[in-house]
Amino acid sequence: MSRRQKDPLRSMSAEERAVLSRLSRSRGAPAAQVARAAALLAVADGQSYMAAARKVGRRDSDTVARWVASFNRDGPGATLPRHGGGPPIRYADDEQRRILAEAARVPDRDRDGTATWSLSTLRAALRRAGDGLPTVSTYTIWRTLRAAGLSWQKTRTWCDTGVVRRRRGRGGAVTVTDPDAAAKKS
Repeated sequence: MSRRQKDPLRSMSAEERAVLSRLSRSRGAPAAQVARAAALLAVADGQSYMAAARKVGRRDSDTVARWVASFNRDGPGATLPRHGGGPPIRYADDEQRRILAEAARVPDRDRDGTATWSLSTLRAALRRAGDGLPTVSTYTIWRTLRAAGLSWQKTRTWCDTGVVRRRRGRGGAVTVTDPDAAAKKS
């Protein structure tokens, strides 16, 4: 005899049952989702948690109990697998979109101190922004840009040789010209 279920499956609507039934027969959906849908349908049809677990190839009824509790709370969305462990995800979709938006923006020379983005100047701009990411690392930025299909190219914006805009402490930006620039070119 099995023990009493702490959180029994709530009654399913016809729409929820149709979604789970379609998902349990799917050949294109991830196997974890198909197994969760099949186990939930088995419990809804009156089978015990252990029988539902064995039906989907599990050995433990506690897993099915967690799926049932999740279904009671979230509905058919409970079939989607959640974060599977490890450190928590710090930079999810919203943060990655923010990184990509900042990288797509043309840098302002006065505000950003650069004409082209490098990982460190992009990190500084993201940390400085009010809606930015105060603890983002260059590795996270690099990984996000690579995942979006971007790569650093050697073709960068070039400035006039011998003419540089330097930032000074209180005086702002100053243009510095090298008188020997022509001699150094050749």
